[in-house]
Amino acid sequence: MAYPDDLLAEGEQVVVHRRPHWKMLVGPVLVLLLVVGVASFSAAVVREQTWAPWAWLGLAAAGLALVGRFTVYPVVRWRTTHFVVTDRRVLVREGVVTRQGMDVPLRRISSVQFRQGPLERLLGSGTLVIESDSDEALEFDDVPGVRRVHAVLYNQVAH
Repeated sequence: MAYPDDLLAEGEQVVVHRRPHWKMLVGPVLVLLLVVGVASFSAAVVREQTWAPWAWLGLAAAGLALVGRFTVYPVVRWRTTHFVVTDRRVLVREGVVTRQGMDVPLRRISSVQFRQGPLERLLGSGTLVIESDSDEALEFDDVPGVRRVHAVLYNQVAH
């Protein structure tokens, strides 16, 4: 999916567009499976009780609240987080209700590095570190294809 063109300057071209690595979705999926399993088991246990309809309602409400907070919200947050390299700058946009963003012009970047642990190398993700004229280095975790993004960004900065 292309980054929205209306957020780019006139003539600016997207070189790389990434969302955080899919490994961020493993926890929310596990929570979904756990909540469905526990709620189903609990509903089966109370089915013979006279108050079963009320218990089912309570289980459904609790399940929906847990799934909403620990599955739906992280998935929407993942979906609305963008790491974009253009021919002029690096953009990061994130957030669901409260959006925040950061832009770093390529001309202000002094070095680009990446870090990958053993699991990250296996999954093809990593941390991208961008040093600019500011005091602190900027670190972007869980960047998929971090080696390729590093190479592309380095080429953009070098030219």
